[in-house]
Amino acid sequence: MRIRTVRSMIASQVPFTVAATAAVTEVAKTMRERNVGAMMVVDGTRLTGVFTERDALFRVLAAGRDPAATRVGEVMTPSPQTIHPDKPFVDALRMMLEGGYRHVPVVDEGRVLGIVSVRDALDPEVYEAKKELATREFDR
Repeated sequence: MRIRTVRSMIASQVPFTVAATAAVTEVAKTMRERNVGAMMVVDGTRLTGVFTERDALFRVLAAGRDPAATRVGEVMTPSPQTIHPDKPFVDALRMMLEGGYRHVPVVDEGRVLGIVSVRDALDPEVYEAKKELATREFDR
């Protein structure tokens, strides 16, 4: 079995970042358009947090907050654990399992390169099929 590095997992990725001042509503729309479950929150180029669909659900909707008036910086997961791109992907999976989260930002010398998630562990064929099904369901 080939050991995949985190770098190989994010090779074609464009990092999706957002400022802490962005409204939850706008960030959620962007996440839907890009079909991603998390956005990295940055101050300039420095990672300050991660905003996930779970943050939107639990910290905004379930808490009765107005998503249009709430800034992601108020409800993000601050100071997330990160991983270096040259680490094995299995290290990222271990971090997620032990920490109980689904996304790990990839950072090298303070620069955000991308993000890996538990769904990256799926075989490419399974991931593509799942993505296609999600798109079909969304278009209904």
